[in-house]
Amino acid sequence: MKLFNLPLLVIALLLPAGAGAQAPLSNGAPDVLVKSVTNEVLEIVRKDRDIQSGDRKKVLDLVEAKVLPHFDFIRMTQLAMGRDWRSAAPAQQKSLTDEFRTLLVRTYSKALTEYKNQVIEFKPFTMKPGDTDARVRTQVMQSGAKPITLDYFLEKKPQGWKVVDIEVGGISLVTNYRDSFASEVRSGGVDGLIKSLQAKNRSAEAK
Repeated sequence: MKLFNLPLLVIALLLPAGAGAQAPLSNGAPDVLVKSVTNEVLEIVRKDRDIQSGDRKKVLDLVEAKVLPHFDFIRMTQLAMGRDWRSAAPAQQKSLTDEFRTLLVRTYSKALTEYKNQVIEFKPFTMKPGDTDARVRTQVMQSGAKPITLDYFLEKKPQGWKVVDIEVGGISLVTNYRDSFASEVRSGGVDGLIKSLQAKNRSAEAK
């Protein structure tokens, strides 16, 4: 599995998250909403000394409250599983989704305190009337380093717009896991993959 820049992934997860009275990502045009919440969310991170000092509980609470409602983890897990998703029973699909969600949340929560005032630039956005999927393109500007592309992929659900994938530097978040997931399924079946994810999450919890 390729390694991502973890602080950038944290930014990727936090940018669409509403703050205060801001409209949630699911309402309105995807690009307008992502832009409208960016400054406020990043300002919260910059000013929160507990988060900056590594308060794990506060970081997890922030991610749970502000980030997760805007992501479709079932769809993300389905994309990460590829064709193996269809071979999983409903109970296994739920377990996979729960463990994948936990894995991502803990990874990003740990990296959240590494945010260092990067600046986000938004690229021109186009979407046809009636489109049910959208791509919001941005760049992360870093002092002393090359800009990194950061794109959000959203799908229109009955509840509104939901993030189903993120690309960092052209690498898809969900498909980044596909090879490793497929390897686990080949060696130990779907249950083997579930056990592997559970072990990773237990290890992260212990640390």
